[in-house]
Amino acid sequence: MASLWIHSIILLVLALQLQPLVHVALASTNVHIVYMGERQHDEPELVQDSHHEVLSNILGSHEAAKESILYSYKHGFSGFAAVLTESQAKLIADFPGVVRVVPNRVLSLQTTRSWDFLQVKPHIGNGILSMSHSGIGSIIGVLDTGIWPESESFKDEGMGKVPSRWKGICQIGEKFNHSHCNRKIIGARWYVKGYEAEFGKLNTSDGVEYLSPRDAAGHGTHTASTAAGLPVENASFMGLAQGLARGGAPSAWLAVYKVCWSSGGCSSADLLAAFDDAILDGVDVLSVSLGSPPPLPAYVEDVLSIGSFHAVTKGISVVCSAGNSGPYPQTVINTAPWIITVAASTIDRAFPTVIIMGNNQTLVGQAFHTMKDMNKFHPIVYGDDIAACGAVDGSARSCDSGTLNATLARGKVVLCFQSRSQSSAIVALSTVLDVQAAGLIFAQFPTKDVAISWDIPFVQVDFAIGTSLLTYMGMTSNPVVKFSLTKTAVGQQISPEVAFFSSRGPSSLSPSVLKPDIAAPGVNILASWSPASPLPTAMTQPPPLNFNIESGTSMACPHISGIVALLKAIHPTWSPAAIKSALVTTASLEDEYGQCIVAEGAPHKKADPFDYGGGHVDPNKAIAPGLIYDMGFSDYYHFLCAMGYNNSAISSITKARIHCRKSANFLANLNLPSITIPELKKKLTVSRTVTNVGPVNSVYTALVQAPAGTDVIVEPSSLFFNSTIRKLKFKVTFHSQLRVQGRYSFGNLLWKDGFHVVRIPLIVRTVIQDFYAET
Repeated sequence: MASLWIHSIILLVLALQLQPLVHVALASTNVHIVYMGERQHDEPELVQDSHHEVLSNILGSHEAAKESILYSYKHGFSGFAAVLTESQAKLIADFPGVVRVVPNRVLSLQTTRSWDFLQVKPHIGNGILSMSHSGIGSIIGVLDTGIWPESESFKDEGMGKVPSRWKGICQIGEKFNHSHCNRKIIGARWYVKGYEAEFGKLNTSDGVEYLSPRDAAGHGTHTASTAAGLPVENASFMGLAQGLARGGAPSAWLAVYKVCWSSGGCSSADLLAAFDDAILDGVDVLSVSLGSPPPLPAYVEDVLSIGSFHAVTKGISVVCSAGNSGPYPQTVINTAPWIITVAASTIDRAFPTVIIMGNNQTLVGQAFHTMKDMNKFHPIVYGDDIAACGAVDGSARSCDSGTLNATLARGKVVLCFQSRSQSSAIVALSTVLDVQAAGLIFAQFPTKDVAISWDIPFVQVDFAIGTSLLTYMGMTSNPVVKFSLTKTAVGQQISPEVAFFSSRGPSSLSPSVLKPDIAAPGVNILASWSPASPLPTAMTQPPPLNFNIESGTSMACPHISGIVALLKAIHPTWSPAAIKSALVTTASLEDEYGQCIVAEGAPHKKADPFDYGGGHVDPNKAIAPGLIYDMGFSDYYHFLCAMGYNNSAISSITKARIHCRKSANFLANLNLPSITIPELKKKLTVSRTVTNVGPVNSVYTALVQAPAGTDVIVEPSSLFFNSTIRKLKFKVTFHSQLRVQGRYSFGNLLWKDGFHVVRIPLIVRTVIQDFYAET
């Protein structure tokens, strides 16, 4: 369960709060993206002219082409977005040089403690923050809802000069001018043509949006400050989580690309334009907390995959959120192998809130309860006992919409129990607000994610505490409860755990590519916020917020983006694949007490690679991984071949003459820092190549923790590196012991040299050959 704010995104809107999800999902697009792969000319003007020529041939004139075209993608790759009919789009699809014509899609948006919890601290002498000089030299591009430039997180005190390699601009607009860029925010752009072509002109007269890089939603400000915000003393959310707020790479520069709008979504045409500009501008890292839930489009039709492909092949690391559709399998998004996909985990900070019953006994839940005038006893009622006439049996116990009798609920605290169909408490909270209840106690599947209510006390408890409350209510004629003010408690809950809401693997599009890649803090994260943001759950708006607490993989993504910026500052020549490998192979599988990490769910379970990829990020260990599993341009286009895309399409994407050769095992042999075999039929041998980035003369020995039901042999079992041998190849043979259809099982392959432990996950699922042909 993500925060109430994040769930209001999922349930009510596509990006923030106004545009109904059903309306957006059913909108028939009149915008199409004509993707033409790598540029065929070195001069951007010639590329743009070629786009107008293609469009003119279809529409009949240059004037019609200029009126139709929204963006000409001409820096990082070639293509354009235009307003086209379906028949026109089909005609253009047959033009030479056109890879794909893709209908415009609308994507949705998916820290006082978290950085200390990750041990990213300035006083650790050989730690990642010290060795990277807090990220000096790195430029983080953030594709989101914009930025609130006045936030203290974005002051430029102590920041160095804008680098001469920077080619970006500070694009002006409503309530945003050149003065809002500085030595921290070195670039800002905004993109709205694709959005407006779909949904009409944005109305900004009500003050809830700005046609500029200014953030009216809060989400972009939150993610940017998490990744690279400067330290801010005494930050808090309504007095809670108080302390020093800072980003992961506080000395890194920020470049802002506003592609999402508070009135309802992020157009893929706008998103691709931002990728195109960011590649030209010269960013080092792109942080993209966006995506769409399954079904996943093909990689050559997914704008986020296309844009990130071109960015990565030019040395830019792209970090994306894994999605908020957990704890269910095959829900992970942003699954391309060139992307770093991030799951969300908890930190060791809790917000305990005491429930005092009329018999003076107490129970403890979690909340953000700061309303001093609500510390008096109120009658408590069970939702099922005050069902409205006509409510379906059982629906009132979970406080579904319209199920409560307003007369019986008014002025009382209502106890509701989460149903299996409810992903969060947002519906229950809306229901009790509608009947003017005094408070809500929501008994739910155990989770550390705390939701926010502005108008009434809202306390989350597990089913055991909910049942205790029911017992108390059944033993007294006048049951009453009151709430203590919420406290902030650090170090009193075991963490990290994989968050309940965090989307899980395997990938539904390419199951041989392990996703997510890594887990990072994404639950109850405090970071800067836009004071202009209207809060969707408030009937009466509280004072504007400069800091807010949010949960979601959107919050986990910028944690990794900040860490990648630090690694870039230490290892500027490392490729995006090398950096991902360093993160994955050094990740932790244990919580802070040395126990195996747990994944929140129904029920909780021992976490596995489909929950957290390589594990929970360990930034300081990622500095010196010992060995890396590197990949480059050719690996990615061979991957596209193996996915079944045709020669001409891949040749256009890569600007190289590609002849896809049939290779049954190429996907298994892709040099990822993991080995995933979704269909093991008796026996399979795969290969990997490692590059030594540690001491020149090193000897590594293999240690195998085999997946259950599988024999695993590594050849050679020792790797010898010296001044002339930096790369070595090894083979791993898997032999199934099972004679029946198996489920996924998990293990590890570790290479050890006495100092480094280089670990990759092994994931195997046995299938019986010709199993489905049998009757």
